[in-house]
Amino acid sequence: MDYNSHTDTVVRVAVALVNALTPGERRGRPFAPDTVGAAATAGMRTVYPGYREVSEAEAAELAEVAARLRTVFAAVAADDIDTAATRVNALLDETRARPILEKHDGEPWHLHFHGSEGTMFSDWAAGCATGLAIVLGGEFSDRLGVCTAPHCDRVYVDVSRNGTRRFCSTACQNRVKTAAFRARGKGE
Repeated sequence: MDYNSHTDTVVRVAVALVNALTPGERRGRPFAPDTVGAAATAGMRTVYPGYREVSEAEAAELAEVAARLRTVFAAVAADDIDTAATRVNALLDETRARPILEKHDGEPWHLHFHGSEGTMFSDWAAGCATGLAIVLGGEFSDRLGVCTAPHCDRVYVDVSRNGTRRFCSTACQNRVKTAAFRARGKGE
């Protein structure tokens, strides 16, 4: 499933930030980032491998973005698109997201969305909110979700052809399948 190259990228950034910076559960264990700066840098590098080190102050801004984006994924997972859209609209309004064509890193001109303040928070919140708005406003809004594995609340965007993804990772999918296999073995 491809929305368009920039939308795909900022939606992947939204997933990476939520999964790296919001506490909860991951793969059956409690999760909290050790240090926000390192977690923010690691999250950004899952999408942009050469991304620079994120300062602690910038990481705190990204953690706020991540917390707000998590509510969008949770609303979609609860089949509450109205709440998801309302939360995205609030971020778009707050950041005054604006489109701009940019050319950098040897790439051709492409569309970016930035906030009006030029801060880490406003720029990434504007871009991620715009990407999520494009997804929510299209036919594939159900492609956003929260992992359905027990004791995991990491988020994902389903890019499979058939739209049946339910897990944040292969590790969670394997945990669930193994547990089901073992349960069947005990029942025999």
